[in-house]
Parts: sequence; structure tokens; C-alpha cells
Amino acid sequence: MSLLTLTLLAAALLALVHVVTPSLRFLDGTPRSIWLSIAGGVSVSYVFVHFLPELAAAQETIQKAAGGIQLAERHVYLIALVGLLTFYGLDRMAKTSRSRASGKPVRAGRGGEAGEEATSREVFWVHMASFSIYNALIGYLLLHREQMTTAALVFFTVAMALHFIVTDYGLNEDHKAPYQRIGRWVLIAALLAGWAIGATTEVSEAAIGALTAFLGGGVVLNVLKEEVPSERRSRFWAFGLGAAGYAGLLLTV
Repeated sequence: MSLLTLTLLAAALLALVHVVTPSLRFLDGTPRSIWLSIAGGVSVSYVFVHFLPELAAAQETIQKAAGGIQLAERHVYLIALVGLLTFYGLDRMAKTSRSRASGKPVRAGRGGEAGEEATSREVFWVHMASFSIYNALIGYLLLHREQMTTAALVFFTVAMALHFIVTDYGLNEDHKAPYQRIGRWVLIAALLAGWAIGATTEVSEAAIGALTAFLGGGVVLNVLKEEVPSERRSRFWAFGLGAAGYAGLLLTV
């Protein structure tokens, strides 16, 4: 089976996650679902064990592309920081919008009480536009990464599928009916568009490093913002089990 076919199957699997996650009622409730914590642990583990070493490898390429500028030796990590800050800002925007709609103060987490208001229409579309870029990056990186082997593709796809479960759960809580009605389909279209762009175009190694860095920062923030708030009563043992187990698998490759 060709690499193109394998990556298309991977993109289809990731798209399927967007379709089914809002219907997985067993993920609801407090304390936080064990499965969400495990999925979050796997996602973060992939970033630290696989993405960060790739960033270190891409650092020299980016520095050369920047003409040897001294600051460029840290560009890849600055881009990861930008990714983290971007999605932190989006999360705060969503929380503020929901709090204004419900007349309650802004809280650190979602809480998930029945009847809590969704975000405004404007915030919903800002979120969809931003996560569409995020999904397009993932779709593109299915075809363009530092390591392009079948095993690397499988590990990347599994990590991103579990990551999508975590992010979809959060987006569904933030936006509710609009996300189920149209939002998830927008993200599926963006994911497949990213794959199609990856199948027809190829950018420089420096650009791949920058895209990977931005995505890595976004993954870390999008997982930790779901796990850290105290009212979510996250299950540390499940998060740690997912992180340690997947890290062990990655180290065997």
C-alpha cells in the first residue's frame, strides 16, 4: 500500500473522531473521564518524546533559512510558545464569552453544569477558524514530517486521534449545538484540505519545522487546559499512565 493511501486512511480515521466524539456520553461528568485523561496523557507524551526531538533536529535548518541570525537558533521554540499562547488566548476568549452569557464570573475551567450557556456566535467562528488552521496543519503533517515511516505515521495518527477526542470534548462543551451542527464538519473539511495540500505541494524543511513547533505548542496547551483546572477533578493516575505508556512505546521505535 502506498504512503499516499496510508495517509489518506489516517486522515479518514481522524475525521471519524470528529464525527463520533460529541456522541460519546460516557466522557461526560465530574470527576473527569478516565479515558479523557489517558488520551490527554498520550497526546502530551507524543509532543515531549517525539515532537521536541524533531524540533531540535529542525533548529539548524531554520537557523540556516534565517540567514544565520543569532536569535534564529531559538526560533523553533519561540514558534512553539506562540502556538501555546495562541490557543491559551482562544480558550480565555471562549470562557469569557460563556461567562458573560450566563452572568457568572470567569472561571478557570468549564464545570459542565447542565444548562450553562454556549459561547457567542462571533467567538464560535473565531474558534472554528483557528482550529481549522490547526487541523489543516495536522492533515498536512500526515504527509510531511521528519520521519516518514509507517510506524511513525501510526504513532502520529494514534496520538492525534486521542488528542482530537480531548479537543472535541472541550469544543463541544464550549459551543454546544453549533459545534455539533456545523463546527465539527468545518474541522473535518479543514483536516482533509490540509491532507490534500500536503499531497500536492511540499514546503521547505524549515517550514516543516516551524509548523511542527506551532502544532506542538498548541497540543500541550489544549491538553493541559482540560486537565489542570481543579474543578475538573482530573485523574492524575490515568493521565500519567497514558503518558508513561505511550512514551514507552515511542522509545521502542
